[in-house]
Amino acid sequence: MAIIYTIPQNHVVLVKRFGKHSRVQKDGLRFKIPFIETIKYVNNWNNVANKKNYQIELSEQQTDTPPRQCQTLDNVTIDADASVYWKIIDPAKAVYDIDILPKSIKDVALNALRSNIGKLKLDQVLSERQNLNQKISAQLMDIADKWGVVFTRVEIQEIKYSDDTAEAMMQEMTAERKKRALIAEAEGKAQAEVTEAKAQAEATFIKAQAQADVLGLLAEADANYLSTLKDELSSDKASEIIMFQKYIDGMKTITNNPSNKVFLPTNFKTALELNTH
Repeated sequence: MAIIYTIPQNHVVLVKRFGKHSRVQKDGLRFKIPFIETIKYVNNWNNVANKKNYQIELSEQQTDTPPRQCQTLDNVTIDADASVYWKIIDPAKAVYDIDILPKSIKDVALNALRSNIGKLKLDQVLSERQNLNQKISAQLMDIADKWGVVFTRVEIQEIKYSDDTAEAMMQEMTAERKKRALIAEAEGKAQAEVTEAKAQAEATFIKAQAQADVLGLLAEADANYLSTLKDELSSDKASEIIMFQKYIDGMKTITNNPSNKVFLPTNFKTALELNTH
């Protein structure tokens, strides 16, 4: 390793003095003291977040996890994988406080993925993926500071399940659709019955109101008729004439049906005699 060297932009180099961490060198033209200082290498990072095994990258990194078998809350086995986005904010912690940082990030992401999927039912895993991503990110943030990194986001890439599970889900969806259709039909019928009942009640009320108005008008007419008769005749005569009129109206109603037998009242002759005077 040369004494004078250049560090690329957005990269750093860790310098050790007598085998102990000394300082972090940022981008630009840099040097080290020969025989006293050495450069820290990260050979086991497999070229992740570094260049030439010693230039640590500070830019955002993406780690894709391999598929992991997970068990949902309703005991459905699925295979899931995710992409984790992260970047180093404290290079010394990232190198010295955790063994093989990229591998540890992949492992902890898989564990968080499996743990959070195990708290949800399959339909929740499929329908609430964004919420699941946020929960995994929150869990990873608990350890981020210890490793000198920050997790920017987590995205679940793919969720796979068996053909039997897919068939069961299809049957459940079909049953749910039928259920919703039956509920909608029942609600529609109930609403129609309520509407019809309201209409009948309103019609009955209007009819009763009309009958009441008619009776009121008839009563008023009778009162006016009686008042007019009293002006022309005595009160007794006027009352007898009104009574006779009631007899006549009653006879009209009774004789509307030809099958009805009509019985004349005993004082009907008297009423007729009264009417002839």
